[in-house]
Amino acid sequence: MAQNEKTKALLIDLDGTLYHGKHRIPGADELIRTLKQQGVPYLFVTNNSSRTAEGVASHLNGMGIPAEPGDVCTSSLAAAEYVAGESPGASVAMLGEEGLREALLDAGLHIVDENPQYVVQGIDRSFTYESLAQAVQWIRAGAAYVLTNPDLLLPSDHGLVPGAGSLAASIRAASGAEPVVIGKPSGHLIKYATDRLGISPGEATMVGDNMRTDIAAGAAAGCQTILVLTGLTTEENLKAQIEGAGVKPDVICKNLHELTEMIRSKS
Repeated sequence: MAQNEKTKALLIDLDGTLYHGKHRIPGADELIRTLKQQGVPYLFVTNNSSRTAEGVASHLNGMGIPAEPGDVCTSSLAAAEYVAGESPGASVAMLGEEGLREALLDAGLHIVDENPQYVVQGIDRSFTYESLAQAVQWIRAGAAYVLTNPDLLLPSDHGLVPGAGSLAASIRAASGAEPVVIGKPSGHLIKYATDRLGISPGEATMVGDNMRTDIAAGAAAGCQTILVLTGLTTEENLKAQIEGAGVKPDVICKNLHELTEMIRSKS
């Protein structure tokens, strides 16, 4: 596996690491099957807040990548866990989609339309001026603001589209409040995943293609990090991506086949 003998599990990013949209990255299925065969624990760790764990697993299985809902950690699940840990049974105003709604309800939180204790925001493709104004009013009235993930752009079948972070920019500007950010590069999502595995972040290795989110989050949390050149970071832009992120990965793999071979040699 990674060079650190303390590594007990892998935290694996999804989009750009195992697939691009609806297309599996070569070697992704082999990687997961190898982890299963070698008995290496892992979780899929994604900033995606719109899908449920079941939806993520279905998407992966549809591309031939073995997955169960229990293998999935989303920013929505981590956000719900964070709020429930801070204020069990709290009232929450939600700006988001089905993945966030289900996570909040499963965590025992109450979704309300007035006087919330928290405003929890993710990607929301029904976002309007009215929802912006309402969120700002709630936050200015004292509601805590939690952001599932700070991604400014998301890949889609029609190119890049605004992400949760772009919606958050308008809420932050109008409310003057800084949200608690859950998803990568924040450490909250990493801690949520390692808690589920029953290990410390220092015993995990974060695998991803994005220096500014995956690798930065792993490094900040104290994980080992493996950068795969399968998505946002490539051999051509590697130096610039490392400089921009301000951190260096512990290991760089050109592709998933290389990572799989490394795991086989270390296990």
